[in-house]
Amino acid sequence: MKSIRITRLPDTRRPALLGAALVLLAVTSSSVASADDGPGPFGVTVQAARNSRSVRVGALFHGGAASEGGGGHFCTASVVHSGGRDLLLTAAHCLDGEAQLSFAPGYRDGKAPYGFWDVQSVFLPDGWKQDQDEDSDVAFAVLAARDGVEVEDAVGGGNSFAAHRTTGATAVTVTGYPGSVDTPITCTDKPAAQSRTQQRVECPAFAGGTSGSPWVNGDGAVVGVIGGHEQGGDTDDVSYSAVFGTEAEELYHVAALAG
Repeated sequence: MKSIRITRLPDTRRPALLGAALVLLAVTSSSVASADDGPGPFGVTVQAARNSRSVRVGALFHGGAASEGGGGHFCTASVVHSGGRDLLLTAAHCLDGEAQLSFAPGYRDGKAPYGFWDVQSVFLPDGWKQDQDEDSDVAFAVLAARDGVEVEDAVGGGNSFAAHRTTGATAVTVTGYPGSVDTPITCTDKPAAQSRTQQRVECPAFAGGTSGSPWVNGDGAVVGVIGGHEQGGDTDDVSYSAVFGTEAEELYHVAALAG
């Protein structure tokens, strides 16, 4: 499980691995650009560069926008394109049961350059609502506008959402926020099938807090989010996602129309 459900507590699972990962981020900073562009190096986790793609990813916080992150961040989400220009994609287990949430796109070094945005409404698939089916661990949220501006307009657009894509057809770039750090990390690798309905990717240091991190393919489309099997994985170095099928596609359209 790669979300953090307790306010303000840092992720303490596998501390030795996380410490090693932070060293890795420092010594591989020169690889940021190539990793973020998608072609490689594969399986290397680095700090995410600040650019037009990474600012579409942000941290989910306990508490409304007025608290300005005071509740602490516990999951990751990303802006996806919709007609209302106000839609987020994350894992269902990140949004299930949370009363008041906010989102900070491009969150970095403890600062929110685009501000905090209130989560206005949440959309969970039936498979998750009924029995927390791991194959349904995907969710959308509509954000309230800030001063009349929608989130896509603030960050320069959103990634497209893509269902029915073949696992491993292309490499994906995964970007997210471990709960113990305030700057996003990113890794590019080629996913593999875990089962017909689940996929996995091997990227180190994706610890608690990275649930909901988008898997973006070379076309700029999100084809997965950390979640699904073991709610994203019980180790830092292998992450899972449900394969986006008809249920996820229909949920996207419902949420997009509501925005």
